[in-house]
Amino acid sequence: SLAAESLVHSYSKSFSGFAAKLTKAETEKLSGHEGVVSVFPSQLRQLHTTRSWDFIGFPQTVARATVESDVIIGMLDTGIWPESQSFNASGYGPPPQKWKGTCQSSSNFTCNNKIIGARFYHAGQDLNDGETISPRDTEGHGTHTASTAAGNIVTHASLLGLAAGTARGGVPSARIAVYKICWTLGCSDVDILAAFDDAISDGVDIISLSVGGAPTDYFQDAIAIGAFHSMKNSILTSNSAGNSGPAAGTVSNVSPWSLSVAASTIDRKFATGVKLGNGRTYVGGSINTYEASRMYGLIYGGDALNRTSGSDSRSCGAGSLDRDLVRGKMVHCDGVSRGDEQARVGAVASTMSLPPDTPLDAAFSFLLPVSVLTNADSAQILEYINSTSDPTGLIFKTRAIIDNSSPHVIDFSSRGPNPITTDILKPDLTAPGVDILAAWSEATTVTGQDGDTRTVPFNIISGTSMSCPHASAAAAYVKSFHPTWSPAAIKSALMTTARQLSVEDNSDAEFAYGSGQIDPIKAVNPGLVYDAGEIDYVRMLCGQGYNATQLRLVTGDSSASCSEATDGTVWDLNYPSFALSSKLKTSVTRVFHRTVTNVGSATSTYTAIVNGPVGFDTIRVEPNVLKFKNIGEKQSFVVTVTALLAKLKQSGIISGVLVWSDGSHKVRSPVVAHTLQ
Repeated sequence: SLAAESLVHSYSKSFSGFAAKLTKAETEKLSGHEGVVSVFPSQLRQLHTTRSWDFIGFPQTVARATVESDVIIGMLDTGIWPESQSFNASGYGPPPQKWKGTCQSSSNFTCNNKIIGARFYHAGQDLNDGETISPRDTEGHGTHTASTAAGNIVTHASLLGLAAGTARGGVPSARIAVYKICWTLGCSDVDILAAFDDAISDGVDIISLSVGGAPTDYFQDAIAIGAFHSMKNSILTSNSAGNSGPAAGTVSNVSPWSLSVAASTIDRKFATGVKLGNGRTYVGGSINTYEASRMYGLIYGGDALNRTSGSDSRSCGAGSLDRDLVRGKMVHCDGVSRGDEQARVGAVASTMSLPPDTPLDAAFSFLLPVSVLTNADSAQILEYINSTSDPTGLIFKTRAIIDNSSPHVIDFSSRGPNPITTDILKPDLTAPGVDILAAWSEATTVTGQDGDTRTVPFNIISGTSMSCPHASAAAAYVKSFHPTWSPAAIKSALMTTARQLSVEDNSDAEFAYGSGQIDPIKAVNPGLVYDAGEIDYVRMLCGQGYNATQLRLVTGDSSASCSEATDGTVWDLNYPSFALSSKLKTSVTRVFHRTVTNVGSATSTYTAIVNGPVGFDTIRVEPNVLKFKNIGEKQSFVVTVTALLAKLKQSGIISGVLVWSDGSHKVRSPVVAHTLQ
């Protein structure tokens, strides 16, 4: 029996399980018990940290369902700042009748008819001194994601004058339920599962989770387990794909029953000018809210070594700079840092150099005026410093400029292929996640660093954490028009209507952007959907080697088993994309069975259009015409793909596409082939 003092949390509302403090011997003993599906250590997961909605063609004037205010988005994050105008409850009626949740109010936190529920969890980790033990957000991340998904329309929003305009969430009249799972040290699996358990029981419609860790087996992955039970209860989980790009195979949150969202740019970026004493100017990237007052002395970090530190000062690392040499000057550094060392020694500004061949992409805020420059421009600044006895410079306040190259997937966004199930394409799609303005907690500052005094109601940050709530809102928007659609149907609608991105601008192709960039308006009327339910995922898991005991305990269904009837291949999972892989660079053939459901015109005929470039020997669709007579009617087809993997492109992927078209709807699915490196 388990000692009461060892028990950390018991999960009982939506699935069965518990978290406990166990020795290695106790863990091994428990793993061997009948009725135990898996025992895994609780890990600490990390957060995947106005213009965006207009950019993807989703204006403020878009048609809204009358029941949008009945849609509830569960935000699993760092909490929320309830005083933000983004969450003002004016004009809202009481919570929807289906809501069964609660508000863990305290002396410093209350809910309203916008934030209809709020809970916090910290069973999984010890908290630092000064943590706010309530659903209140003291970090900013949760407030930002919640307002991106469902924040009210707020005019005159900006970050100290930058990105000025109207801020709004994708579904501004939807309700928000807050589950604070993340603290200073991270987000514990124990708390993540507890939040899923509550959110499902509370009655949320969509779960948005901008958190992740290293990819792992589905049923040793707390997020995948929680998302599976959400799916069973008709709730789609929208996940960030991770910020570990551009390396291949880094994508996280890859379970096929959840939505994995990459991060892409919008057509606004931030430029921060640098002027030198010789009159030359350069344009770097950052978010600098400070106004330049005059020229300052300019010094290279490599010339300002703190000789007692024993470290290299060229990159301005911790403790490396001499305060007497740097105080009151602008310092140029090789490499990009948070700027703590420059601030510590009294620098007034800093230019920072990117590595060679690294693009100026996302812009970030710093403790002091900073401009991050290309390696080539940095070399010219260093040349200027070495050419004069009195080098000077200044950094201008950042300005917004148009980026006509967008959208493209940002460098940091994690890439496929899927490291757990290689023949399911991940990420699923992409959404805006770069330089996003949204609400912020006023319990912190712009950077959250010591010495930063800028308390702001809105902030600009980047990450797949920012793209995830865009997709969560798009899913909620579709759900508001189609409240009975399954999570798989909503996901299919988002994927098959996504805007295909350019391979020229995204060399990793579908490994970067999946099906493409979300288009919420088109997703409401996709024509056909690839639907799937629990039994479909069980078949896939049987084919992946899970046994009947594991399935019964995971699904809660005592009749679940792996048999001929339920042993399916991954290629037969009714997924809205097609992927095949091989260890060898040879010719490989796979057969995919799919079924589509008509959600468009009752009487309609769809014809298959295939684009299979060099590298595909065949992409054959049988039948290649589907005729429907009723809404809800299902039709099945078979796709046979033969890929010539010897003709792989540099990206390691061969990209094709299958489109079902009835003349007005285009139901598009990527078809990809790759080798296992």
